[in-house]
Amino acid sequence: MKFQTTDVNGLDIFYREAGDPSLPTMVLFHGFPSASHMFRDLMPLLSDRFHVIAPDYPGFGQSSSPKHTDFKYTFDNLTTVMTAWLEKLNLDKFYMYVFDYGAPIGFRIAAAHPDWIQGIVSQNGNIYQEGLGSKWATRQDFWDNPTPAKRDTYRGAFALETIKGQYTFGTRPGAVSPDGYMLDYAYTTGDDYAERQLDLIYDYQNNIKLYPKFQEYLRENQPRLLAVWGKNDPSFIYPGAEAFKNDDKNATVELIDSGHFALETHAAVIATMIKQTF
Repeated sequence: MKFQTTDVNGLDIFYREAGDPSLPTMVLFHGFPSASHMFRDLMPLLSDRFHVIAPDYPGFGQSSSPKHTDFKYTFDNLTTVMTAWLEKLNLDKFYMYVFDYGAPIGFRIAAAHPDWIQGIVSQNGNIYQEGLGSKWATRQDFWDNPTPAKRDTYRGAFALETIKGQYTFGTRPGAVSPDGYMLDYAYTTGDDYAERQLDLIYDYQNNIKLYPKFQEYLRENQPRLLAVWGKNDPSFIYPGAEAFKNDDKNATVELIDSGHFALETHAAVIATMIKQTF
């Protein structure tokens, strides 16, 4: 495993890399509130078959985190930086693994550059209305009628118990190591963390508006796709996994007995599924 940083549009973008670069490349796009460390168990399991590489987005992990007043924290802008990162590293043919926030970033890239994508793993990476759990109704109210008070209610998303709950809900007691969620929580203490993440929570509405575009990409390109889902995830519910079959005849759906952060309990299982699919 190598740990590297490169300049992209004036930002230091950190990434993890494993496997021989001559092997097929798989790019791993992380979710909230995590960073590329969420792939710490998966990457070694794939490195015999893939060149695996996982970046931290601006504002996450070890990458530059400019203040929200100096950088536009939107998913469009994160995608712009990630696209420039891919181009700098000459990554223009790859499989991609998308999770949570990684889905709207990855599918923006796929829709803009369909020739780059050799296959997709979507692990609780939603692009369907059917996959939105009940919490999204409250967020819709915030998006429709944003106020400072409503924005402040989402500061609870960065509390330790909330983050821990994202990892442990829907899993067997004692199955989830504290390593991932404690590191995620440590990052929340950084300067301006809450403000930039609140900007992204507000902007998430634009991802949902793009769902039809992402689905059109699937219908037109029919990539080989593995939707592997922690079926107990309350945020992105499993009908979102099953919906991929409506648009992509090359989609395979696998539901596993875990929650949102399914890699914490099923990294080896997911690695095997990836190798069997691609």
